[in-house]
Amino acid sequence: MKRLSIALVVCLICIGVTRPTTALGESALKITPDVVYGHKAGMALTFDVIHPKKPNGAGILMMMSGGWFSMWVPPASFIDPKAPGYELLKHFAEPAERGYTVFIVRHGSAPQFKVPEAVADVRRAVRFIRLNAAKFGIDPNRIGVCGGSAGGHLSLMLGTAGDDGEKDAKDPVDRTSDRVQAVVAYFPPVDMREWVGKMTDRFPALAFDPKLSESISPLLHVSPDDPPTLLIHGDKDTLVKLDNSERMMAAFKREKVLCDLIVMKGAGHGFSGKAADDASQALIAWFDKYLARPGSNGEHKPDQKNAAR
Repeated sequence: MKRLSIALVVCLICIGVTRPTTALGESALKITPDVVYGHKAGMALTFDVIHPKKPNGAGILMMMSGGWFSMWVPPASFIDPKAPGYELLKHFAEPAERGYTVFIVRHGSAPQFKVPEAVADVRRAVRFIRLNAAKFGIDPNRIGVCGGSAGGHLSLMLGTAGDDGEKDAKDPVDRTSDRVQAVVAYFPPVDMREWVGKMTDRFPALAFDPKLSESISPLLHVSPDDPPTLLIHGDKDTLVKLDNSERMMAAFKREKVLCDLIVMKGAGHGFSGKAADDASQALIAWFDKYLARPGSNGEHKPDQKNAAR
């Protein structure tokens, strides 16, 4: 949203050329750009894959979304210190340095597409990645998700409102679960009833049917079998106020969901400098605890909501 996300800022300023796979030397990460996970309105829905040198078998979807705008950036900008925008985007690749396979997911972007459509897109991305888990070298039962602002909202929707797929669907992707096993959300809006129809000049994705707002409000979908979730929020955020994460945290606690809230003192909407570094370290620590190893996601059992079926 305002200063929407580090990703959106770089989307607006970067230019570059990509190759099918980009690497930075023998010991560096590799990236496969523009994997197509679906189509809509005659266009492809895509994600980039950052491959770790020593995979731990877990995958993390990172939402490329700010204000529900989702734009392409040169893939090298995530991993190449010489590429434009690297200093703003390098945190996206940091989990790959710890062995996670990272998926940079783009959804149908504002202004053409609205929030409900973005939710549907990222749900499909999870289904597609799980269905093709073997191709990506990941465990289909160890998929995490993270994002900031609008990306945080989308991450929470995946954590709280996942399903097992449509058994009778013709498309095998639609028959696949979109449940995730761990979530990290930075400064997320959590109740879309408070946002629908507002500030649409700045955030046109909010111009959607108010009747849909409950279905895409993660605060209203919390249940005891939600996956372990970490919230990180600045106490000086004047756009998406801290009480969004506080209310989400309270809802998780009521349902006895594994959760935590880190309040970044003095931080506004968007982290930079030490705050960005601290948030990234907390994100990796959370996934290390609940995603890095088989069976590491707390007390959640395979037959519960956070497991793939």
